Amino acid sequence: MHSIPQRCARRPLSGGLVVPWVSLVHGGHAAFGSLDADRARTAFLRRLCQICGQPLDERCYLIVRPADAARGHSPEPALHPECLPYAAAHCPMLNGTATHYRRSPVLATHPAGRPCTDPSCPCPPRSPDQGHTARSGSPADRYEAWMIHTRTYRLLFTPDRPGAPTGISIDVPVLRRRLLRTATLTPVALSSSSDVACRWVWEAPCSTDE
Repeated sequence: MHSIPQRCARRPLSGGLVVPWVSLVHGGHAAFGSLDADRARTAFLRRLCQICGQPLDERCYLIVRPADAARGHSPEPALHPECLPYAAAHCPMLNGTATHYRRSPVLATHPAGRPCTDPSCPCPPRSPDQGHTARSGSPADRYEAWMIHTRTYRLLFTPDRPGAPTGISIDVPVLRRRLLRTATLTPVALSSSSDVACRWVWEAPCSTDE
């Protein structure tokens, strides 16, 4: 496992892991996998790393799935090149440990989702957002990290929410692409890929015999 990056030396830990700067923390509990909307917005607008919370340097990485590539933007704040390996090693979705997206939102059962006693606190909603609803229970996607130069860093917005970025444009020169994990194949896709491999890679009839 990757050691904690120097940039994250002062970040709080939970279960021995660095709490990303954009992670939701409520009631003293850090909810890994759930974003703090205000911090995510701040990270986008101020060009901060989603892990350490420090300003981005000359180059940064964007997390990109096939659906993001089709839409032309990465929906997450960027990362420093030195923070990416730590995130890729410890995030279950990025390291391949998680084979499917969660069926229920993180806060549905997490302690951070419980109402707190602070009357001024707008406790985080436990209902799923549109992104979770669309992915709920689906096989995990392919994840890549695309390096871009920060001079090409450009935010995208929707007309109805001009102050809330939808993501960072990937319609820019990409300096490097790094595969983080492959997609989880469904039984049908797995069977199909196996058949293709037998016919075109090995050039031999496919057989299930031991």
